[in-house]
Amino acid sequence: MLRTHGASGRIVIVLHGGPGAPGSAASLARGLADEFRTLEPFQRRADDAPLTVARHIADLHAIVANCGDPRPALVGHSWGAMLALAYAAAHPGTLASLALVGCGTFDLASRAEFRARLDARMDADCRLSLAALDEIADPDARLSAKGALLGSIYDVDVLPDDADSPPADARGGAETWQDMLRLQEAGVYPAAFAAIDAPALMLHGDDDPHPGRMIHASLQPWMPQLEYVSWARCGHSPWRERAAREDFYTTLKAWLRVSLATKPRG
Repeated sequence: MLRTHGASGRIVIVLHGGPGAPGSAASLARGLADEFRTLEPFQRRADDAPLTVARHIADLHAIVANCGDPRPALVGHSWGAMLALAYAAAHPGTLASLALVGCGTFDLASRAEFRARLDARMDADCRLSLAALDEIADPDARLSAKGALLGSIYDVDVLPDDADSPPADARGGAETWQDMLRLQEAGVYPAAFAAIDAPALMLHGDDDPHPGRMIHASLQPWMPQLEYVSWARCGHSPWRERAAREDFYTTLKAWLRVSLATKPRG
């Protein structure tokens, strides 16, 4: 499924997180639609074959190749930022730029810090509530419920989100994430990101449990062009945070505007 927001402007493709959380970046896509034509693909759900990063890259390439823009921009949130990086490494020369919002982890140290931050933010009531959700029989419903509960840990002061999202995909998300971990353990990522030739920007909340500065440091040896912008009093979804929302959109739109207007080298 592919939703389109906005009627004119250069193409920006917005990638949702999860994996397996289709529609979670809908409000981000809508927030860019006043200046860009934004495409919001729902990533492939679990099917007869295991979901892999390579399959998601192939699906995204079909969208990029047929979007009607010779060099669109990618904006990915969380897992979607990781997919944007994997795509850009596999298909250099196809993108004007990529923006990574609340990017996930690519090394053991960053992942350990992420888990430590989550653990430190959970009180006894949160742990009990989270454990109680294991009684939900349907895995997709259970994943959605856990995501909603963990919002209080991932976010600071967010505006309501009116996303119209399909069900989560627990099996597809687990298969995809396990493949990403396998690729990291094999040394494929982040080393493959040295092939990325597009300008890249990380946009991160200082209060996101994902340790933004650590993640940036782990990627920069492979991507010296990777810039970093962060906000105080801001969690995992900056476009929804009261303290950061306005400056987040100002920063991201300016970045996209410049990168989409820049002619490729060569």
